[in-house]
Amino acid sequence: MSSPKKIVLAYSGGLDTSVILAWLKEKYDSEVVAFCADVGQKEELDGLEEKGLKTGASKVYIKDLREEFARDFIFPAIQGTAVYEMRYLLGTSLARPLIAKGMVDVGLLEKADAFSHGATGKGNDQVRFELGFKALAPEFKIIAPWRTWDFKGRSDLVEFAKSKGIPVPVTAAKPYSMDRNLLHLSFEGGILEDPFKEPSEEMYLLTKSPETAPDKPTYIELDFVEGNCVAINQKKMSPLEIMLELNELGGANGIGRVDIVENRLVGIKSRGVYETPGGTILHLAHRDLESITLDRDTQHHKDDMSGEFARLIYNGHWFSNKMKAMRAYITETQRYVTGTVRVKLYKGSATIVGRKSQVSLYSHEMATFEKEELYNQYDAEGFINIYGLPTKETARLRKGK
Repeated sequence: MSSPKKIVLAYSGGLDTSVILAWLKEKYDSEVVAFCADVGQKEELDGLEEKGLKTGASKVYIKDLREEFARDFIFPAIQGTAVYEMRYLLGTSLARPLIAKGMVDVGLLEKADAFSHGATGKGNDQVRFELGFKALAPEFKIIAPWRTWDFKGRSDLVEFAKSKGIPVPVTAAKPYSMDRNLLHLSFEGGILEDPFKEPSEEMYLLTKSPETAPDKPTYIELDFVEGNCVAINQKKMSPLEIMLELNELGGANGIGRVDIVENRLVGIKSRGVYETPGGTILHLAHRDLESITLDRDTQHHKDDMSGEFARLIYNGHWFSNKMKAMRAYITETQRYVTGTVRVKLYKGSATIVGRKSQVSLYSHEMATFEKEELYNQYDAEGFINIYGLPTKETARLRKGK
């Protein structure tokens, strides 16, 4: 591969990407443009531009992509009931394709010829970033330092950073890595690599401990139109405002903590701890509304698809043809997912306590045990005889043998 002339680096200001920025300049003697997508990191962005320029970047782009993240990534994932391995709401997985898209925009604007990222060769993010680059700008070179340089671990990076005068953010007080965005805050590595060790309460930043959460429950109502939440307690909001408000409400009531061991794409098992307050509420409310607005077969088929949908997101296939087809199907299923869901938030749990819709398929007259006018129970006998015929015939023949 010929040496790149200008590299766009996915930059966070942390240890890895700070070292990578300096290393790229030294290794390739090329211009490095640092790119950071604001997807909800909040105070992590403070001083980022100054640090990037001081570390050697020719330019530092910090683009506010929070609204796009909520509208075009989080909300479609909620519509598709995307939950990886039945527990992880895919906060990091959903942000990576958006970051890749932002990097491509900057790369084309800057007339760059290469992308670089700080993902390790053991993780999932290398795949998510690079599949995004390949889908949107296949002509660009891709540089993944963790797969090529001589550093063996983060202790080597710390020494290199000190030699270059780069501040080192990893300390004994925070011996794990974090990834924060509008959907979640994740923790992994360091002291969390023992899957039997309980995380300390001091680690959590977005959610109160359920034990110290308010003793009185909080009730909220979420309004949905075609599968998207549009209002909280009758107040209309944008997708970004919805996420910010639900994060506050969920966090205050200890909602959304998950501690799991998941299967990475490369086959390694990894322990991750997540805080997803707003996303958890939104996921539960949306899925419940589907229970009264989707017919049985559509709901069951969509539920069957949701695992594959989540795997596509987790494995970096956001821009794939299969994903486009699947999202088109999901969008069609959401045409009538309109209504209101009432949620009770209390000490770590989000419980659905009511749902209503003008297009509800739920019929009180049909469901009640008090009347027989619309449903003749005697008809069930013929249905069961036909439905159970294969079972009965198989048993009869086997007994005959």
